[in-house]
Amino acid sequence: MNLRFGSALSSVLPGPLAAATGSPTISVVRLQGVIAATTGPVPRAVINITAVEDALRRAFTADRVQAVALAINSPGGSATQSALVADRIRGLAQEHEVPVLAFCEDVAASGGYWLACAADEIYAHPTSLVGSIGVVSGGFGLTGLIERYGIERRLHTAGANKARLDPFQPEKTEDVEWLLGMQGELHELFIEWVRSRRGTTLAEDADLFTGEVWTGRRAKELGLVDDLGTARDVLARRFPDAEPVTVEPRRPLLARLGIGGVLGPASVPAATLTDPIGAALEWVEHRSLWSRFGL
Repeated sequence: MNLRFGSALSSVLPGPLAAATGSPTISVVRLQGVIAATTGPVPRAVINITAVEDALRRAFTADRVQAVALAINSPGGSATQSALVADRIRGLAQEHEVPVLAFCEDVAASGGYWLACAADEIYAHPTSLVGSIGVVSGGFGLTGLIERYGIERRLHTAGANKARLDPFQPEKTEDVEWLLGMQGELHELFIEWVRSRRGTTLAEDADLFTGEVWTGRRAKELGLVDDLGTARDVLARRFPDAEPVTVEPRRPLLARLGIGGVLGPASVPAATLTDPIGAALEWVEHRSLWSRFGL
């Protein structure tokens, strides 16, 4: 599956934060990439509370700001980082009494949809992929591989459950049951969040929490988004006197020096100065999240 119709928003949003003109403004914050706890020294398109805190704060405290628009393009990732960023958005919105609008780009799935639910209104393009309200985890079993090469695994723990789901040991039924229980608890928290934010707009006769993904058009019918539209049209209609300005996170030193790359739907691995193997594994993991949606 390859649904590269192009981003619904990338060509219509303005560039860097414009100089103050005296007119009302709409702060536009781009939330693009996999949601993950760490980013490392090389810049990547990763969403976490550390990466976006500065941009969110400046967006909500900008002079004459009438609203904050979130341009979301994310296949999901860390449940905790999704919640931390969403909670921060809600806190700032309430503190400064600024409405928040979310615009789903190519994909706002799983943790990406969690972020969208932090907004007061959610919009999507008819071709956007929205939803995936579920929890997933994955890994590899390497017991056969190390046996083949005569490698001996040595692992010592204090605590019977310290080495659960170790990839170099045979999978245990009780460990899988523990994992499924943990996933179930996180799934319930996800469902509670969506229900608390979407309320009665959700379709009552549809099973929305199976992890399924829908197009933006179908998501509107199900109540997962409020309407279809692009940032240009919606913001111009809702705030005709305001100028949209992009608020970007402050870039790391290596990014300002032009070193590194960006992980996104069509990217290649960034060269990592300190841990090339770790960077390669991270890239594979991030690419697998994007590839689930044909990106």
